[in-house]
Amino acid sequence: MGHHTRLARWLLMIAGAGLCLAEERCSTQEPKKLLTLKGHPGDWVWSLVFAPDSKTLASGSSDQTIKLWDVSTGRERATLKGHSFRVRGVAFAPDGKTLASASSDGTVKLWKASTGKELFTLKGHSGDVLPVAFSPDGKTLASGSENEIKLWEPATGKERATMEGHSKLVQCLAFSPDGKTLFSGSQDKTVKRWNVDTGKEQATMKGHRTQVRSLAITADGKTLASAAWFDGTIRLWDVATNKERVTLKAPHQQVNAVAFTPDGKILASADKNGIVTFWDVAKGQEKTRLKVHTGGIWCIAFSPDGKTLACGSPDGTIKLWDVAMVAR
Repeated sequence: MGHHTRLARWLLMIAGAGLCLAEERCSTQEPKKLLTLKGHPGDWVWSLVFAPDSKTLASGSSDQTIKLWDVSTGRERATLKGHSFRVRGVAFAPDGKTLASASSDGTVKLWKASTGKELFTLKGHSGDVLPVAFSPDGKTLASGSENEIKLWEPATGKERATMEGHSKLVQCLAFSPDGKTLFSGSQDKTVKRWNVDTGKEQATMKGHRTQVRSLAITADGKTLASAAWFDGTIRLWDVATNKERVTLKAPHQQVNAVAFTPDGKILASADKNGIVTFWDVAKGQEKTRLKVHTGGIWCIAFSPDGKTLACGSPDGTIKLWDVAMVAR
């Protein structure tokens, strides 16, 4: 089968889904979707994370709540209340039993995922707390705030270490798959690499011209992606050398979020114009685009089973997409 024949057949299979080739302009018509979740009416959706079993999605919002959603039906399962300001970050523990949330109220909270009961409130940051991330073994929780990262013991809620080195707000975190390394991105335009056991900075990765908004790492731990506001780029870094491998030019200047598919072959980036761009990681090239929201997209997450992409918007909605065809 010729290349053009295969391409035509593929496009027919996804007709109406809002996908477009890199050399084409994306359709402004809203494509088909699996579900639209509307539990945060009029309030920004700042963060999204799937549970390890892919059956539950958690969302953090400006309405000061975390909502848990049934992915198959789109129904709201629970609303977790306790923060006094917007919820900026959410993360599930690897076993799915605990959910962490970070807020502009300066705290991190740990919740029992099955019941929504608050377990601990972690205090110690002096300003907004944006990202939270569990280590792969679930024994360490990291949170980022102004100029610092804190490491906590989720089982006890005790602070284990404070890591300082950024000169401005820490906006994103990513653990390596072995849990030995933590990466952080900041408003100071840098990505830093930390030794989790010692709390020592190992490297500073420079290249972005503006603040680093989002990080993602492949499941094999070989490639780190970073996205920056307003410089219109996503950078792929070789984790072994801390060197930049390729710079991806996004279709719009403000890139708000990046996420890898579970197999690490595709990177998704989301921008202020409501478009998700899918990139072929091995080739370092754009694969296709998806028009998701009429407004912007602030956060994205792939389900661990690789079947669903969730996109959160400042309009208070979350859209779920079947990305099986894109992610092949």
